Amino acid sequence: QVQLVESGGGLVQAGGSLRLSCAASGRTFSSYAMGWFRQAPGKEREFVAVISWSGGSTYYADSVKGRFTISRDNAKNTVYLQMNSLKPEDTAVYYCAASRSGTTYYTKTYDYWGQGTQVTVSS
Repeated sequence: QVQLVESGGGLVQAGGSLRLSCAASGRTFSSYAMGWFRQAPGKEREFVAVISWSGGSTYYADSVKGRFTISRDNAKNTVYLQMNSLKPEDTAVYYCAASRSGTTYYTKTYDYWGQGTQVTVSS
């Protein structure tokens, strides 16, 4: 069992930055790939970024590539999402998730989810 708790969301102006954190419980954190997803009002949850268990591989949605960076610290059981050059269309609830299926884009392949943290970008 893995429990995930996100933090770091908030209100920021367009062009600003935020750093999201996701703290995981459990001793098997390092065996999971970790992903970030987001869901805007009235839209489906969408993939943002994923990092392999070792941190050696990362993948991003085209919409955030070059602006967001995912990283992890297995010693601290934490995964991060650094978000720069934020745009109003980045406004959403951001979720972290853990997958035993490797670095996947699909929500159904993730085994555990956090409760989400709201990110609002004003224009």
